Amino acid sequence: MPAEIIGWIAPQVTSEIVRPQGPVFDLDVITQTAQIHEQGDFDRVLIGYFSDAPDGFLIGAHAASVTDKLGFLLAHRPGFMAPTLAARKLATLDQVTRGRTAVHMISGGNDADQAKDGDFVDHAGRYRRTSEYIEILKACWTETAPFDHDGEFYRFERAHAAIRCVQQPRIPVYGGGGSDAAIAALAPHCDVFMLWGEPLAESVAFMKRVSDAAGANPITFSVSTRPILGRTEGEAWDRAHQILDQIRAQRGNRSANVPQNVASQRLLQAAADQEVHDTCLYTALAQASGAPGNSTALVGTPDTVARAMLEYYKLGATRLLIRGYDPLPDAVEYGQELIPKLRELIAQEDQKAAGNTG
Repeated sequence: MPAEIIGWIAPQVTSEIVRPQGPVFDLDVITQTAQIHEQGDFDRVLIGYFSDAPDGFLIGAHAASVTDKLGFLLAHRPGFMAPTLAARKLATLDQVTRGRTAVHMISGGNDADQAKDGDFVDHAGRYRRTSEYIEILKACWTETAPFDHDGEFYRFERAHAAIRCVQQPRIPVYGGGGSDAAIAALAPHCDVFMLWGEPLAESVAFMKRVSDAAGANPITFSVSTRPILGRTEGEAWDRAHQILDQIRAQRGNRSANVPQNVASQRLLQAAADQEVHDTCLYTALAQASGAPGNSTALVGTPDTVARAMLEYYKLGATRLLIRGYDPLPDAVEYGQELIPKLRELIAQEDQKAAGNTG
């Protein structure tokens, strides 16, 4: 099946190597970023969630107004908005975007960050809450009659949403996390489980754990990486090493704390094991940044990186998220050089698989 290629959109240009530029909410940046991704043949862009960031619903609404086909994956943290209200807001955004909305459930992996918004539920509790939250969202989107709910975290009487999603029966639900609690809570309920870029062997084992926990739920997978491209292998690796130096310079003498979330710990363990895994998975950048999120890179020519991404696709990652360290120029380069090669390789792989089963 064709892969879904996901990019990244934010209201301000910034990254681990690019200091924040301009205001924290810049409509021109949102417009430019959305249009670059649409022109580059991305299918969706992820709108991130941070405890101090502008509202993602409005970022998505504006980005939709300046594009025609680009989809939006809105990160959303349960716990700060009633799920019945969130269901109506998400359905409204799906109407505004004419069926281009999906939601990525972020349970929260850092107690201090959750506390900034007044959430003091513990780690395991946050995932149980997310599980309950997703079920309420689905009910609001699909139940035709008012319904009651009495659970561990939420209680409603005669809940009902008059507004419905454009996509039927509902919008797609993504989720992710590296812990046992995350897998148990999300695998039975999400449509897509999102992973960060780990070595292939570890990815296979993790996907199996998620699939086993999903049971009858036909879950699919996404893998997120940070491609670093060059006209030659040497040029790409020179750039990767330069980015490493820039990250270290940005961090200065700050010591990296051990992250609370298990997914980040897994990336740091991969980095401790070795600097380069498989053909071109570069983990030093995760180690240098403390692995706060998607932070492992695929390094090489567009052909090398496309072939490395194909290996994740062959494992079952039919959605591939790519984000650059220099956000806008990298997105342009991905659209011109990487995505066409990747789509060609995937089409060839699908044709070969169809021939083997025909």
